[in-house]
Amino acid sequence: MAKTAAAKRQAETAPEASNLPFIYRHYDKAQLMDALRRMHLIRQFEEGAEDSYMRGLIHGTMHLSIGQEASAMGICLPLTNDDQITSTHRGHGHCIAKGADVKRMFAEFFGKTTGYCAGRGGSMHIADVTTGNLGANGIVGGGIPIAVGAALTAKRLKTGKVVISFFGDGANNEGAFHEALNMASVWKLPVIFVCENNGYGMSTSTERSTAVANIADRAPAYSMPGVIVDGNVLSDVAEASHNAVERARRGEGPSLIECKTYRYRGHSKSDRNRYRSKDEIDDWMNNRDPIARFEAQLQEFGMADQAQIEAVREAVRQEIADGIEFAKQSPSPDISDLADYVYTEQA
Repeated sequence: MAKTAAAKRQAETAPEASNLPFIYRHYDKAQLMDALRRMHLIRQFEEGAEDSYMRGLIHGTMHLSIGQEASAMGICLPLTNDDQITSTHRGHGHCIAKGADVKRMFAEFFGKTTGYCAGRGGSMHIADVTTGNLGANGIVGGGIPIAVGAALTAKRLKTGKVVISFFGDGANNEGAFHEALNMASVWKLPVIFVCENNGYGMSTSTERSTAVANIADRAPAYSMPGVIVDGNVLSDVAEASHNAVERARRGEGPSLIECKTYRYRGHSKSDRNRYRSKDEIDDWMNNRDPIARFEAQLQEFGMADQAQIEAVREAVRQEIADGIEFAKQSPSPDISDLADYVYTEQA
């Protein structure tokens, strides 16, 4: 059948498959739209959590990753449900990218029994072993050696699992970082170290705290690949993750990925952002936003139109609203259950 004039024009203007960014060559439309949904879910979850905190529904503090959605989603995109991650105090995005239910996450924030840790963990300690999430950690760099232990288990038991260790730029100056990378390389463990470098360890810039120009520059000292990617471009992050995951599955050992990204909010809710300029924050928000970039690409390559993108946003808005309501209506722990979930009962 002869091509119509419109079809000919489309074929002439369509980019060659080999020139497409990585994710458009390796994932179909349904997978890409799900990635967009999860990125919106991460952002709207954190916006909902922030609003709930301001209304007095959540106590304590929280560390938001708004602006870092492409890093979490891109790293987790090549993973299976069996693969594992360790997370950080800024780990809500990692949870959602790995498949967590936002209803149970909100319940945990609200201190309710229906939360992932029965309301005992709060923002910084969510874990969900059913989706391979071994847990977030309030200790800087605390998840790195845990990931190495999980990777050692995977290698010894020949499970085929790969383990991702998320950490921030501040953790690269901790002793655990260096010890873990060395051990993982010596034993060629299937672990991938992912530094989300958002430029600041609390209020101190990486330029002032770290001797090397890039954290990935430290990888050669431990005989592993060190890759630097734009952490706000989903395809770039996913490609780096894919290559590292495949390397780990082949038994070739660990990799270090540095995602250059940015957090729009402060270090925590007590942070007044006095160490950053408004112009710097506005530049990242207005010119490098990861969700806006991905949406523009989806439209550019004919994967989605504006109406489909808005439908994703609206569906996520409803999911977030339902999650907050679920948390509000869930029961609080009873004081008689204070000692529950403190110890693991042995069979």
